[in-house]
Amino acid sequence: MDFFGKPKSDQSSTATAKNGKAAETAKPDERLVPWVEKYRPKNIDDITAQEEVVQVLRKSLETKNLPHLLFYGPPGTGKTSTILALTRDMYGPEAAKTRVLELNASDERGISVVREKVKTFARAVVSQADARYPSPPYKIVILDEADSMTTDAQAALRRIIEKYSRITRFCLICNYVSRIIEPLASRCTKFRFKSLPRDQAVARVEHVAQLESVNCREGAVGALVDCAAGDLRRAIMSLQSAARMVHSGGGALDADMVAELVGVVPAAVIESLRVAWNSADASALRVIVDELIYSGYPASQVLAQLHDRAMEDQQLGSLQKAKIALMMATVDKALCDGADEQLQLLDMMMQASRIAQSA
Repeated sequence: MDFFGKPKSDQSSTATAKNGKAAETAKPDERLVPWVEKYRPKNIDDITAQEEVVQVLRKSLETKNLPHLLFYGPPGTGKTSTILALTRDMYGPEAAKTRVLELNASDERGISVVREKVKTFARAVVSQADARYPSPPYKIVILDEADSMTTDAQAALRRIIEKYSRITRFCLICNYVSRIIEPLASRCTKFRFKSLPRDQAVARVEHVAQLESVNCREGAVGALVDCAAGDLRRAIMSLQSAARMVHSGGGALDADMVAELVGVVPAAVIESLRVAWNSADASALRVIVDELIYSGYPASQVLAQLHDRAMEDQQLGSLQKAKIALMMATVDKALCDGADEQLQLLDMMMQASRIAQSA
């Protein structure tokens, strides 16, 4: 201890080393881990659906010959989970830490990162292999949400892929393959990830609910999957949020609780809006829209559900449905541009009423 009461350097270094070892040995509390990460597939065999993609990747794992990959498709369909499970099967959990570089949308995606971080990793020497795993003699760079990269960054990446393909493989993940420049996409093997079938998504969510002891009534899991619209990640996240509500208040999870939790407009409200189209009273339509806004329902959600309801309406003809869909598309564009929700919903109701009453 010196004059100012500071510990000596050797003591502080010893304490730092002990704290570092304690942090390494301490395991994270599983109760604090999001269920999306907790139940993320650990290997290729755990992947739900995507049979064609899994079959090709399993063959590449056996031959140790992996091309550059381009995964594209809707969110929550297993693109990132698939490549992470492949790297874990290929290198093992420890070697994958040094042989895999993952960058996502939270990182800087400009040309400077491609020239510095990606290029430095791509040309680095391959680390020591784990004899228990296939461990091919190359590294893997995972660029998640690659469609958010600038055009210049993608052009720079094209040259890096060509130059270091002997010791580095690249996996690009995106939602919209049209935003990947053609010279870059042509150097990769494309795999389209489709939305999970409803029965497989329901089975997976029920499996998670059973492991977490969530009491679900009939129809609750189906409502979660339907609200997620094929996004399994969103369905599991909604289940975790619903589980907190169920555990704190007691009882079981039902479809009404799911609808309230995920912000779905009740079917009775949507039906009342559809019935109001039969009225030509502008003041009555305004009252309905005002009540809708005061209830706090988002206009985009109301528009989406009302569109689905209109397309299923047997009382409307094909031409009427086409006009309503075109009108709703214009309203949706205005909402995306920041227009006032109340005025847009009122305009939509007025036009829909005029279209529904026309012959």
